Amino acid sequence: MSRQVTISGACVSEAIPYIGHDGQKGHNLCPSARTTTPGRWHHDAVTHARQPRIQVVAHRGASEEAPEHTLAAYKKAIEDGADALECDVRLTADGHLVCVHDRRVNRTSNGRGAVSALELADLAALDFGAWKTREGWRTRDEEPDWEYRPEDRGDTSVLTLERLLELVADAGRRVELAIETKHPTRWAGQVEERLLLLLKRFGLDAPATPAESPVRVMSFSARSLHRVRAASPTLPTVYLLQFLSPRLRDGRLPAGVGIAGPSIRIVRNHPTYIERLKRAGNQVHVWTVNEPEDVDLCVDLGIDAIITNRPRAVLRQLDR
Repeated sequence: MSRQVTISGACVSEAIPYIGHDGQKGHNLCPSARTTTPGRWHHDAVTHARQPRIQVVAHRGASEEAPEHTLAAYKKAIEDGADALECDVRLTADGHLVCVHDRRVNRTSNGRGAVSALELADLAALDFGAWKTREGWRTRDEEPDWEYRPEDRGDTSVLTLERLLELVADAGRRVELAIETKHPTRWAGQVEERLLLLLKRFGLDAPATPAESPVRVMSFSARSLHRVRAASPTLPTVYLLQFLSPRLRDGRLPAGVGIAGPSIRIVRNHPTYIERLKRAGNQVHVWTVNEPEDVDLCVDLGIDAIITNRPRAVLRQLDR
């Protein structure tokens, strides 16, 4: 499906190749002749006050059911009713944002090498789905709905952030997107620059208020979030926490950040910290919540968002 868009005003960097569907290779991000299509995103639902229910976020897609960060996993998450999708983004050697968690592709593909040292064409030649075949489900009580099909190449090829944005835009309902920038990387601030340029193409880089935005940017790097806040002050940001730093124990977050992203281990070990975050006026989005008892804990503590590999199971537990 063709998508023609423009960026209002001047481009923030030089034109970079379009990285959507194969049939559109050679098109650039910034030609002035294109027309914007931000209306495909379901902004009509954005203006309403968010319900006080816990948001269920599909971690790397429905990654327990299908291979993480593949189109198959995100389609499954939308089908299962996830409120939002979470993805990690890395910059390739030729300047494309792709959804890959690890620094290297060794674990999740049939290739080897660092994402930052590979071009998009190199990554597109790899299979990101074969590793998670039915052979890997022998310890499960039931088989997953998803089945690996080598002929469905598009569902298990490397996923660009652009393609994921297209998927969400065409979801037919409001689906939010939590984008994690991975650092450190050799490309440093270019990651945020390319991310904001891409969001601008979809009309998502400058929401009227943070509450209205269907997209948020997450990172363990406070510097990364600072770059985002400096360029797009109303785009919500999430400071991810793997360990509880003494300087943050009072519930404060880096300047301008309004959402904390603690691990479930922090939540289990320091429930009073969650209370301090709340008293300081922050939202709390917890990762990665897969066990029923952890879901119950998040409900008891008033967590705002649960990031999980099992969106369907968590929605069921929440009676949704």
